[in-house]
Amino acid sequence: MSQAYVLVLYYSRQGATRELAEQLVAGVEEIDGMSARLRTVPPVSAECEAVAPEIPDDGPVYVSEDDLRHCSALALGSPTRFGNMAAPLKYFLDSTSTLWLNGALVDKPAAVFTSTSSIHGGQESTLLSMMLPLLHHGMVLTGIPYSADAMFQTRSGGTPYGASHFAGPDSNRAIDEQEGELARFQGRRLARLAKTLASSSTER
Repeated sequence: MSQAYVLVLYYSRQGATRELAEQLVAGVEEIDGMSARLRTVPPVSAECEAVAPEIPDDGPVYVSEDDLRHCSALALGSPTRFGNMAAPLKYFLDSTSTLWLNGALVDKPAAVFTSTSSIHGGQESTLLSMMLPLLHHGMVLTGIPYSADAMFQTRSGGTPYGASHFAGPDSNRAIDEQEGELARFQGRRLARLAKTLASSSTER
């Protein structure tokens, strides 16, 4: 039997959201018996013909429907686009109706994360926008409770809705200590919940 995994799925244009995704991966992999699978989505093109390769030249491979179908939990990340998730991630989610019809994601825990170039750039509304399709899939949404000490210390990113990062106008501001800790906290929490739910379903 293959090891249970958390799918960390994101879109990143400048790399800041990917760096936050890697912090969540680190948190997930602190939990015994859980691994993380890092995946991305291709950019949306105005070309009518598909031209993107199935596997990018570097970085994580593009997500497949099976990655989503067989995951134990999902962490979904996007940069902010006018207070909403980026189009490439939305495009992928719009293609998951087969999983919805089959109830493949029902009762699986999920979390969301984002990165913005301005400190009031719509982090929380972006996180909420990503929650909506996950609710339709019947997933169990998890945020970051205030038991995470860094929630009281952060002066940039980090919300109860999910991890976030203020990347700066040029998207080159490094993830600070509190942003990183909150992302790892969220990864650990998601992995623990996935492990607990999997155990309880096995016992029934």
